[in-house]
Amino acid sequence: MTSYLLRRLGAALITLILGSVVVFLGVHALPGDAALALAGEERSPAVLAQIRQEYGLDKPLPVQYLRYVGQALQGDFGQSTRNGSSVAAVIAERLPVTFELAVLAVLLGIAIGIPAGIASALRRGSGLDYAANGFALVGLSVPHFWLGLLLILEFAVQLHVLPASGYASPLSDPVENLRRMLLPAIVLGTGLSAVLMRQMRSSMLESLSADYVRTARAKGLPQWRVVGVHALRNSLVTVVTVLGLQLGALISGAVITEQIFVIPGFGKLLVDAVFQRDYPVIQGVTLVTVTGYVVVNLFVDLTYSLLNPRIRLSGRST
Repeated sequence: MTSYLLRRLGAALITLILGSVVVFLGVHALPGDAALALAGEERSPAVLAQIRQEYGLDKPLPVQYLRYVGQALQGDFGQSTRNGSSVAAVIAERLPVTFELAVLAVLLGIAIGIPAGIASALRRGSGLDYAANGFALVGLSVPHFWLGLLLILEFAVQLHVLPASGYASPLSDPVENLRRMLLPAIVLGTGLSAVLMRQMRSSMLESLSADYVRTARAKGLPQWRVVGVHALRNSLVTVVTVLGLQLGALISGAVITEQIFVIPGFGKLLVDAVFQRDYPVIQGVTLVTVTGYVVVNLFVDLTYSLLNPRIRLSGRST
């Protein structure tokens, strides 16, 4: 257990280091002079020289990177070049909004995708199977922006039952918060549920044809126990892996969704920072996103042994 955990932590640390290098170099590869963006309308040589010295832009890139990483480890991502506010404070304000949207989308995707995949596998070749596969195909094919606009047109413009945009804090008004987050969660959860449904169906079909399932049925165990205890537990290993990998797609989808529904989350913050050339905000948001992605996948790796006892922590199957 300890050696496996140390190996996974080491791999996660290496991934974080490489991710921070890519984020740093990617921002510095953007066209234009960062000092000019920081100076605004005041672009005299003296002001530009002072800005480069203050932000370390006159130093070599390796020195700038080490300075940036050292400050980031202390929770200091710098200050926004547009309003002078702390990037860490802005991230702390926007992160709960995107986290809430991601949680709602994941819950919706699990609630739809996993039961649909199980039912499709148990009724293979039936009308239910074809309907579930058709739903998955539509969910994977429909773009987020088109589905979001369609839901706004139907539920906000035509039926007037849900608001078209905006955000309300769950602490001040939980009901209004749920009303405003429901449509964005449906947009993100639909695509996720389609992926989970296809993967759950494939894993369940493989588990139902395994020897241990046939043995359980030969013993006379009831169908719910064969499916819910023996087949489902082993099938969830692959589904959990896919769920962790889909987190990246979920975050990238949130960028478009938050723009459409005007939700002040991580995605909208990143898009606004790109258009405003706010380099500290771009670096901070991207680095936090990479860190979250790595942490979630590390957690997924560590849950394998809980879902399937046959998987040894050394990485070899018994």
